[in-house]
Amino acid sequence: MSVVIHIYYTGTDGAARRFAEEMESSGTAAEIRREAGNLKYEYFFPMSDPQTVLLIDSWTDQHAIDAHHASPMMEKITQLRVKYNLHMRVERCLSDEGGIPESDSQFIRT
Repeated sequence: MSVVIHIYYTGTDGAARRFAEEMESSGTAAEIRREAGNLKYEYFFPMSDPQTVLLIDSWTDQHAIDAHHASPMMEKITQLRVKYNLHMRVERCLSDEGGIPESDSQFIRT
């Protein structure tokens, strides 16, 4: 069962977007994507809130997340969060190993 974390970074005057851009341009996001157990690490920009950036961060299991949290990478991320004075809201989701129910799949266009 994979673990998906949604982190909403919110700042002022475009700080959250600049944070995400620096995570990408510095190579930090790419390093995280190469960590053992990382399945996805992608930033998105909500249309209804220009001061917020959504990170979708997916891992194979809790052990992979724990290793990530214990890595030197977290110090880099923490420094950037402070630099851009960001506040966070976090949602944690567990994957549904059974797949998408038939009742939902009828609404998905592939």
